[in-house]
Amino acid sequence: MGWFQRLSDGLGKTRSAVKQSLDRFLGRPPDQALIDDLEASLLGADLGARVVDRLITQVNEQARSVSGTTVADLQNLLSQTLYGVLKPVAGSSLEELLNKGPKPFIILVVGVNGAGKTTTIAKLAQRLSQAGRRPLLVAGDTFRAAAIDQLQVWADRVGAELIRQRHGADPAAVAFDGIVAAKARHADVVLIDTAGRLHTKSNLMDELRKVKRVIGQELPGAPHEVLLVLDATSGQNALAQARQFHEAVGVTGLALTKLDGTARGGILVAIAEELKIPVRLIGVGEGVDDLQDFNAEAFVAALFGQPAGAS
Repeated sequence: MGWFQRLSDGLGKTRSAVKQSLDRFLGRPPDQALIDDLEASLLGADLGARVVDRLITQVNEQARSVSGTTVADLQNLLSQTLYGVLKPVAGSSLEELLNKGPKPFIILVVGVNGAGKTTTIAKLAQRLSQAGRRPLLVAGDTFRAAAIDQLQVWADRVGAELIRQRHGADPAAVAFDGIVAAKARHADVVLIDTAGRLHTKSNLMDELRKVKRVIGQELPGAPHEVLLVLDATSGQNALAQARQFHEAVGVTGLALTKLDGTARGGILVAIAEELKIPVRLIGVGEGVDDLQDFNAEAFVAALFGQPAGAS
């Protein structure tokens, strides 16, 4: 199965919810009841109030100005608008950042527990290894022994080195060791895992600030990427997490996982609209190949089952 088909299948629940509302327009003029139903479905897909308000305003304008508005017309209108929101955040891929960036390139990976941080790190490590780069993993989530062991398993599997300390060690100290080791061993990329307690806990954010500060002291300019991993199934809570982490440590890239398990795939649009943070990666499954670079046009095409109409 090709990547676009996996993405399309992954967004199937989100697409189905919106499509049901659109299908009600078949053979009928878009009256207020139908438009209200469409608005509810768009909000249910977690596109965000700001984007949905804009979409519904445009739908109303089209309904007034164009006689015989079709489902295809509405799909095209929605596609064009969402593409306009997502295109500006379809930034450089990680590979492009690595090609332009320094060596070692330091990626600090943050997010709450359960979002898929460790798995994302593992998939990236394998992808980097297959591309001929030398990744170094750092087990900075010292609060969970299982997280350290899980990262060790993945490091062994992909043939990457892992810097780790005992359970309960100071995460900043582990990050420091990772930077020192990366410079000594000529690693290309350093992937630093971090603790994933609730984003509302101030001690986690203080700790992340310390980790980031220590990294920068040992290697000026680092981390070169602060990658926030978000679980798409958490919907609006993912937006709240993005706000908090961005405020605390200055997120520079997003990875959205588990798009295949949610009818809330539109949360990516809400985050893009509000925070304007580049989206690097999206995940639609557990396999290594199911984590791919974000492409705005492909995302919109998969969401509506048709091209975005812009390139």
